[in-house]
Amino acid sequence: MGGPASAGPAGPVILVAHDDEERRSVLASRLNRRFGADYDVRAEPSSAAGLSVLSRLAEDGRDVCLVIAGQHAEHTDGAGFLAASHGLHPAAKRALLVGRGEWRSGHPAVRAMLLGQIDGYLFDPWQPEERWLYLPVSELLVDWAQTQAPLFEAFHVVGDQWEARSHEIRDALGRVGVPFGFSSPDSEQGRRMLREHGQDGERLPVVVPGAPGSAAVVQPDVAELASMLGLPTGFATEACDVAIVGAGPAGLAAAVYAASEGLRTVVIDMSLPGGQAGTSSLIRNYLGFPRGISGENLANRAAEQAWLFGADLVLGRPATGLRTEAARHVVQVGDDEVVARAVIIACGVDWRRLGVPALEELRGAGVFYGAAGAEAVAVAGEDVFVVGAGNSAGQAAVHLARWASTVTILVRGPALAASMSDYLITVIEQIPAITVRLHTEIIDGRGDERLEEVELRDRRSGATEVVPAAAVFVMIGAQPRTDWLGDTVRRDEQGYVVTGHDLLAGGVPLPEWPLVRPPWLLETSTPGVFAVGDVRHGSIKRVATAVGTGSMAVQLIHQYLSEPHAPA
Repeated sequence: MGGPASAGPAGPVILVAHDDEERRSVLASRLNRRFGADYDVRAEPSSAAGLSVLSRLAEDGRDVCLVIAGQHAEHTDGAGFLAASHGLHPAAKRALLVGRGEWRSGHPAVRAMLLGQIDGYLFDPWQPEERWLYLPVSELLVDWAQTQAPLFEAFHVVGDQWEARSHEIRDALGRVGVPFGFSSPDSEQGRRMLREHGQDGERLPVVVPGAPGSAAVVQPDVAELASMLGLPTGFATEACDVAIVGAGPAGLAAAVYAASEGLRTVVIDMSLPGGQAGTSSLIRNYLGFPRGISGENLANRAAEQAWLFGADLVLGRPATGLRTEAARHVVQVGDDEVVARAVIIACGVDWRRLGVPALEELRGAGVFYGAAGAEAVAVAGEDVFVVGAGNSAGQAAVHLARWASTVTILVRGPALAASMSDYLITVIEQIPAITVRLHTEIIDGRGDERLEEVELRDRRSGATEVVPAAAVFVMIGAQPRTDWLGDTVRRDEQGYVVTGHDLLAGGVPLPEWPLVRPPWLLETSTPGVFAVGDVRHGSIKRVATAVGTGSMAVQLIHQYLSEPHAPA
């Protein structure tokens, strides 16, 4: 993780602007007592004075990490001052002081959070300070530090910026929150790194661990990368109570509840924890996180929670088959097998492909499926496009707008409202850098080593145009990852796993159902095998729903394992 650039007065600035002298003085004193060794705490009596100081700090090249404003500062409201401060120090986090108990829907903090004008709020009064002041301020400082170059690099990647494998490695490291550096092979640092580790640069990317004496790894795959990160890639057991295939929100929720309730649990995933949700820059509507939480942070917390309850994680290795033998279920993972009394299918979905050959050839070189948060800084000052009309597309557009010159959302249909949450639509309408083009699709793209331009078509008139594009982020729906299941469980025409009531025909189980009782809500056509999250037919594509079904499946497994026919 990053941190303050230096200690003492020369460190990053925390600025307080408040027109109440007593509150301003006490708040600055409390902040200086806790954070003054590493940060330069300053207090100003008005928004005008605060903006003047911020302007001088910008001219001097000083880092400002946090700006705190009173709700009714002189000349303008606190939220307005914080919005203005963003133009001077875009990376600084912004917090509004909110009177305790002011919960009306029209409060300035509500609109400011909705529009992204503030990053958080502090209750006033803030006693006890440890909970209501120091903790939220610490969280904001950590969020700021994550936007800075890390003081320590766990890994350094040397590769071409727009090469697909380089993108995959940066994305994986970013998703697990590991501090890393990146340099091109023709840069001074890149050449030095390659030379020091005996590499000629013919095969890239090269990943160099930060630990002294560690060997560089050339073109690591996901399993090798997971192993370098200290994550498990092999089985600790050949048998378990519950095998969970997929480490997205649904699979991790199931792992937490299964392991915490005494079931021997194994989680298998072809990638690193998080699934599609792990790429989300900010999830604002997940219960319990009023300031929002990044998909990366949520996934890593859940994975740690499952691990601490005793679940075994096997990462970077895809499940390749599933079969049932004498009521026991066998999950095939390459040449390995794990035998389970029950199985939860939580392998999620992949983003649907555009199907444009020229763009597929540039995948990872300007064309990305998913939010690709690791690439946001790389497109600073560029024109980028987001293809899709769902929440993931909206979140990606808002995130990219912090760096890109323009962000254009391309929507095939007539509106965003059919598939995007109202709060996201409101935010998008308020960001000048974002444009929404309805009834529009990408039909071609061009570029030598990276994407340079795309061709768009109006679906109503048929008119086409070619426009410059540094990157395209595609989020146009999903296709389930279920080919590995074969005929073990019933799937619908699109490949989603059919469960529960959908296995009934006129209230009667389909012929392949072997038990007298009907299948339970999340149970597949094979008793003891359950499906949760996005991979399930008819599922609601929301993180909270995925977590809910993952948790519910464990209760159903307890019921299944108590039945006479269940495996011992």
